[in-house]
Amino acid sequence: MSEQQQTIAGEIFASGVGLHTGQAVSMRLLPACADVGIVFIRTDLPHRPVIPARSIQMVDVGRSIRRTTLSKDGVEVQTVEHLMGALWGMGVDNAYVEVTGSELPGFDGSALPIVQRLKIAGVVEQDSPRRFMSLRDPVCVEEGESSIAVFPDRTLRVSYILSYNHPALKSQFVSYSKNGSCFEETIAPARTFCLQQEAEALQSQGFGKGANFENTLVIGDQGVLQNRLRFEDEFARHKVLDLLGDLYLLGAHLRAHVVAIKSGHSLNVKLLMKLNQAAEQWRLGSLQSATSEVMIGPQLDITQIEKILPHRYPFLLVDRIVEFTETRAVGIKCVTINDYFFRGHFPGRPVMPGVLIVEAMAQVGGIIMLNKRENQGKLAYFMAVDKVKFRKPVVPGDQLVIEAELGKLRSRTGVILARAYTDGKLVCEGELMFALVDTNNG
Repeated sequence: MSEQQQTIAGEIFASGVGLHTGQAVSMRLLPACADVGIVFIRTDLPHRPVIPARSIQMVDVGRSIRRTTLSKDGVEVQTVEHLMGALWGMGVDNAYVEVTGSELPGFDGSALPIVQRLKIAGVVEQDSPRRFMSLRDPVCVEEGESSIAVFPDRTLRVSYILSYNHPALKSQFVSYSKNGSCFEETIAPARTFCLQQEAEALQSQGFGKGANFENTLVIGDQGVLQNRLRFEDEFARHKVLDLLGDLYLLGAHLRAHVVAIKSGHSLNVKLLMKLNQAAEQWRLGSLQSATSEVMIGPQLDITQIEKILPHRYPFLLVDRIVEFTETRAVGIKCVTINDYFFRGHFPGRPVMPGVLIVEAMAQVGGIIMLNKRENQGKLAYFMAVDKVKFRKPVVPGDQLVIEAELGKLRSRTGVILARAYTDGKLVCEGELMFALVDTNNG
């Protein structure tokens, strides 16, 4: 039986100071209908602009140092990760968050004050099933010595390894499971932290204006300054809190084991972008409407392919995509004697026409280009082919493995570098150039 979505049972009000802006701000949490998700509303601005709490709204980390910021149409709400972690930990799927400034209140630097208010308000079950995301295959992102690897699992587990080259900050390991320790007791109380030299540098750059020794653990050479730890491994626990809050921006409950090493918001953002891109294929055709769980991963079946490409039988020449990123795709075409072209092309000695091998390579490349959000609904027409060479004939019974990589991509044109193999041997390669055209102009 599927879990049901939940919203808060009553209104919640809180106020405080933003950790980075230093501005006094208040926020109000209100119940929301099923399938709304978490939605921020800037009540201090005309027309009360709305910002959905989704990873596609995240601001580039270069403009949002040491915090997670959401933006839409030039309107921002900063430092959302602690609230998002609290909502995830307390099982809130749908809520409106009205805020009177550009940053949420920092409170004591943890999620505990929000969790306590959520407990008092309570949650109510709704009619719609909860949304989940699961992985088919591992996903990994890296940045210098930091990395996050995500593995398929039946529930959400986060394992975090913290390691700083600092005399007062020992290596720490924390593992938290959705079905294990109590979020309110083990993760929510962990507070944000920074090294003393970092704090001074950040404040000199105009950040951390609302930070002080009460809402931020400042670490000097001899330990925490003017404060005491709540846990011996509080620093690693807070990293888990940040990661849980960022992961909730996927708009669903992730079922996976997340293993993070020395990661922070910058790498969290990269992970979310990679997971979000993998899930986009299923959202394109609203295929998740038949189930509350979306399987994300590198494979696309024929149904997903048809949601991206305009081609249909007998000219759809890709049976499956087995690897898929923003710039690379690997597709499969199973060549059988029943393929229509064998009836008239050397029927006594059937060979797959070379032009159709090129077309199959183009379709795999087209999936990369047309799946991008800005190109959805467009068509990709051939402009030119270059450096095409045929190395080996393709015959019935062969499995054509097509590797396509994105070259230059502009607003109206794109280049795909493609190769096709059978039994590990190269049969065709070439550069394919396309024009991207709106469907109403095609």
